[in-house]
Amino acid sequence: MNTFEKGKEYVMNTYNRFPIALEKGDGLYVYDENGKKYLDFASGIAVNSLGHNDKDLVKAISEQASKMIHCSNLYWTKPQVDLAEKLVKNSDFDKVFYCNSGAESIEAALKLCRKFGSKSRRDEIITMYHSFHGRTFGALTATGQAHYQEGLGPLLPDVKYATYNDIESLKNTITDKTCAILLEPVQGEGGIRPADKEYLKEVRRICDEKDIKLVFDEVQCGVGRMGTLFAYQSFGVVPDIVCMAKGIAGGIPCGVMMAKEELAQCFKPGDHASTFGGNPLATAAGNVVVDKLLGGVLENVKKRSSYLWDKLEDIKNKYDFVTDHRGMGLMQGIELSVEVREIISDVIDNGVLLINAGKNVIRFVPSLTVSDEQIDEAISVLDKCLVKVKA
Repeated sequence: MNTFEKGKEYVMNTYNRFPIALEKGDGLYVYDENGKKYLDFASGIAVNSLGHNDKDLVKAISEQASKMIHCSNLYWTKPQVDLAEKLVKNSDFDKVFYCNSGAESIEAALKLCRKFGSKSRRDEIITMYHSFHGRTFGALTATGQAHYQEGLGPLLPDVKYATYNDIESLKNTITDKTCAILLEPVQGEGGIRPADKEYLKEVRRICDEKDIKLVFDEVQCGVGRMGTLFAYQSFGVVPDIVCMAKGIAGGIPCGVMMAKEELAQCFKPGDHASTFGGNPLATAAGNVVVDKLLGGVLENVKKRSSYLWDKLEDIKNKYDFVTDHRGMGLMQGIELSVEVREIISDVIDNGVLLINAGKNVIRFVPSLTVSDEQIDEAISVLDKCLVKVKA
C-alpha cells in the first residue's frame, strides 16, 4: 500500500488532496515518492517563504534542536526575544504575542479587542464578506463565507459583516457597540482581492474618530509577500493589531499577533496563552526568515512581482475565458469563467504545483526566492494546459 492509499485509510478526510505524495524539496522544486520533479508555485500555501531546504534555515533549526526544542513560556529564551525585537523594530508595533498558526493569531486578536471593548461595554466586531480568517470557532465566525460555517452553529455572537472595499457598507454596519474591524489587506481564499488604498485610509480615519481598533489579517499576504516586511507597509495604513503566520518561520508552525502598547496592556497574565507559542525551534527559524527578508529577499520580491504580473497579463490577454488578473506582490491570481480544479490537476501532471482560491481562481504564491526563469517555466506549463481549455 503506497502513502496515498494508506493516507486515505487512516487520515481524516478534511482536505481534497491531489493523488501525489511528496518526499523532499530543494529550492522551488519538490519531488514525489516516485522521484517526479515539480516546480512548487504553491509554497505550502504561502508558507515556504525561503523555498525548500534553505541551508541557513536548516542549519538554524538543526542547531536549535540540538540545544532545546521546547520550554515553557514561564521562562525566557533568546530566539523568542530576538525575533520579537526584530519584528518590533521593523514595524509600528510595541509588543508581540506568539502562537502556532494564523487561526490562533486571529483568536488572540479577537480576544484582545473584546478585552479592550469591555471597558466601554462594546463587544461587536466587524469583518468582511468573502474573508477567510481560519477554522477555529472565533476565526470561523469572523470568516465572511457561509459555506465554511455550515453545520457548525451557533457561532461566536456579535460578529457582523460588511462589504469589502465598500466604505458605505462599513459605515452602515458600525454601531455604538463596535469595538473592532478586522480585514485582510489582500483577501486570499476570497479570490486574491486587494483592498483599495483609499478605502483602507478611510477605514483608518473612521476607527480613529470612533475609537475602534483596526486589525489586519496578514496571515497570507504578510511576511514579505508584498515586497515589504508587513503588508500594511505597502498600503501606507497602520492598523492597531496585525496577525501573521504562514511564512514567518519558513515552514515551522509559528503565529504572531502584534499590537501597540496601549492595546497590548489589556492582556494580563492568564488572559491568554499558548503552550507551544514562540518555542525556541520556531523562533530560531523565524529569526532566519526575517534576517533574509531584510537582507535582500524583499528586493527579489519587488522585482519578481512585476515580472509575474506581466506574464499573467499576457495569459489574460491571450485567453478570453481568463476574465480577470489581480493581486499584489507575489500573491496574484487569474479568474476564469470555468472551474479551475481540472486545469490545476493538469498543470500538476505537467510538473508545476498550483492551487486555487475559490472555484474559479488560480492562485500564484511561489516562494519569495523565485527567479524569472522559474516564473517562465510555470507560465509555460500553464499556457500549455490552458490551450486545451480553449480548444
